Amino acid sequence: AIAAGPAPAATPAPLPANRPVRQRYAVANSAQARKRARQADAQRAHNMTLRSAMRTAIKKVRVAIDAGNKADAQAVYASSVAVIDRIADKGIIHKNKAARHKSRLSAAVKALG
Repeated sequence: AIAAGPAPAATPAPLPANRPVRQRYAVANSAQARKRARQADAQRAHNMTLRSAMRTAIKKVRVAIDAGNKADAQAVYASSVAVIDRIADKGIIHKNKAARHKSRLSAAVKALG
């Protein structure tokens, strides 16, 4: 008899420990291309830190909202808006994404009693 119910999910094979973080498919052949590749990697790393700072700022507002203190949540929200706007101005995220985050956080803060 075949057992009824969902089939067990296949677990993916674990990744090797020495796997590179980013795989490159094209090799830079000229000095200019090698330099541009170095610059792109450096800029990507910098953008990742900025994006991480934005996520942290959003999480701080969420934590303040979960705590239930409206005054604290408003203060954290004000500082987080500055971080989100700064990252949107630099083009790290789209301005509409920044507006969406700010709108949802603002609505959550206003919903506090």
